[in-house]
Amino acid sequence: MKKTHLLKTEEETRKLGGQLACAARPGDVIALVGDLGVGKTTLAKAIAAALGITEDVTSPTFTLLCQYETGRLPLYHFDVYRVHEEDELFEIGFQEYLNGEGLCVIEWADLVKALLPPETLWVHLTWDATGTERICTVE
Repeated sequence: MKKTHLLKTEEETRKLGGQLACAARPGDVIALVGDLGVGKTTLAKAIAAALGITEDVTSPTFTLLCQYETGRLPLYHFDVYRVHEEDELFEIGFQEYLNGEGLCVIEWADLVKALLPPETLWVHLTWDATGTERICTVE
């Protein structure tokens, strides 16, 4: 089922993150897709906060992965923007995380779509025509 949200404020982003976190179960994968600066990391932070993670959540742009174990579920936060070859992901155990006991949130997930399970929840973030509000489509 496809659902579209208009995210006018950071509070609305936190609310959506809360909804996604509330529905998350071990082994789930949330794929975040959108242009640079559209709010993928902000949404990942909102999901983490709603899971009860108290650590500072940052984008793993250069490390590929940040793990957070303090919430209701472990959170495996990936940023695959800089991945050039699938082997880079296999070296860090990407498939094991996808099949693990935590929630995987993957920024730039469209770059590794072929590696993701069919039941992945896709979250597409775009700017509206004015460039002031974000449109978020969840499917």
